[in-house]
Amino acid sequence: MAGGGAPPPFPPAPPGYGPPSGGGGPGGFGGSQGAGSRGGWAPANPAQALAIGLLNLSGLGIGYVLLRNWIGAALCWIATAVLLVAALPADVDGVPGGFLIGYGVFLLAVALDGARRGLHAVLSVGESFRRLVFPLALVLLVVPVGSTLAYGAARDEAREEVLLARLASADVRVKSADGLSFSMAEPVYRMALDEYQDLGLRHAGSRAGKLVPARLDAFYTRVSAPYGKESYCEAVDPLTYLRGLPNTFDKDLLGTRPARMDDPLAKSLYECGTSAFGEGGQSPTADESLNTLYMTFPKSPYALKVEPAVKETVKKWTDSINSGSVTCDTANQLRVLRASLIRMNDPAVAPHVGTAAAGVQKGTFACGTSQFKDKKFGDAITTMEGFAKDYPSSPQAGHARAIAIAAEIAEKEPEAGKKLPPAEEPGGSRMVMVVSNDGPGSVDLLYTGPVSGKVTLDPCKTCTKYRTGFLVPRGGKNEVKACTGPSSKYPKATLLLPAGTYHFLQKRAASAGSTGDTKASKTKIEPGYSYTNCLYVTSVF
Repeated sequence: MAGGGAPPPFPPAPPGYGPPSGGGGPGGFGGSQGAGSRGGWAPANPAQALAIGLLNLSGLGIGYVLLRNWIGAALCWIATAVLLVAALPADVDGVPGGFLIGYGVFLLAVALDGARRGLHAVLSVGESFRRLVFPLALVLLVVPVGSTLAYGAARDEAREEVLLARLASADVRVKSADGLSFSMAEPVYRMALDEYQDLGLRHAGSRAGKLVPARLDAFYTRVSAPYGKESYCEAVDPLTYLRGLPNTFDKDLLGTRPARMDDPLAKSLYECGTSAFGEGGQSPTADESLNTLYMTFPKSPYALKVEPAVKETVKKWTDSINSGSVTCDTANQLRVLRASLIRMNDPAVAPHVGTAAAGVQKGTFACGTSQFKDKKFGDAITTMEGFAKDYPSSPQAGHARAIAIAAEIAEKEPEAGKKLPPAEEPGGSRMVMVVSNDGPGSVDLLYTGPVSGKVTLDPCKTCTKYRTGFLVPRGGKNEVKACTGPSSKYPKATLLLPAGTYHFLQKRAASAGSTGDTKASKTKIEPGYSYTNCLYVTSVF
């Protein structure tokens, strides 16, 4: 070095520090030697390689930007953009799993490639910035991690919103059943409960799932509303349904709610059954409700109250009949109650059946006489004929038939209904009345007076209608006189009648020679006489 000569050359670089052969690094995205370098080849720098790899792992391609590998950076941007388009906005289903796996493999590949390229690269940035590369890489890792967490939270929120919407839809279904009969509402309830059960079991940890117990409380309150309004018959079906839900719904979700329906259902069956005492045509009938009470809650206090309620009702109605203040409604109510008692399964009510039956018999006769006195002759006929049929061995059966006959005559001749036929036939002598039928068709002859009765005359087979009017002058040679044939010709009946005034009603049946008709008449029977009464048919033509 003395003498001012030229300085000696630098010694050759040790192996591994020379420039790479063939231009760009193997397996890279291309580019000139030392991509991102100042044209040199630096010794291996693992920390720098790790930082470049981590920068690429963020998905933003920043590692490639520092290396000035724009193709690699562009690929990172495109891949990340495609991911964002596919993922946003976050929905319930999220991004398909295959897409996420592919994107993850891509990030790992560019991270490894960035690390390989950055191992010997000379970065064209200042020393102070190079010191920040590794910390920056670590910070940027927050981007994919934070994005993943944020996306997961958004997706979970979307799922919560969907589940809450399903819950709200079920609530709307339940409310939509308001005002419907239970038979129509039950399918709607079933659909709502299916939603509640799915949310409460499969999504129990969701906000919607946690609201299911409160919804079930509200459901039970809404469906059992008729009980709160004391509409006990209407409440039976809903309460039975709520009590039986464990057969179709998860028992753990229901908890003790079904068991709490026992007392309301027992009370409803009792109140519905006892309110139907004497109510004909009501559904359910008294025995249907009370038999269900016996079978379902045999030891409940309501089952024990049935017999006292029956006893009290039977006594009240029979006392009314015995006091003479009976109405036909009371007799009919007692009749319906008796039929229900016969069908009831509780042996405790059996003794009251006989008491009710006696009251029905007495009340029916009292009803018929009341109808006759009130000039309701059609009703009296029905009642008294029914009494005579139902109680043929009763001492009042004959009187009931007499009242029915008098009522039938009174429908045609009101004077016959001015007073009831006597309950006992008068003694003393009786006069003979021979009744003949000189006409086609059979004849029913009803009579009422001191005695009442009915006889039927067979048709006269050779008799016809008699013509009257201007075409056949009275007294002329062509006049045909009724009832002038031999006595043996006419069907006859003999009546033995005490003296008195009688009302008659002849009811001729239709036949080939007659259209059938009715005719009322009045006759006074006097002692010491015998009478004949010939019935015939006339025609103007």
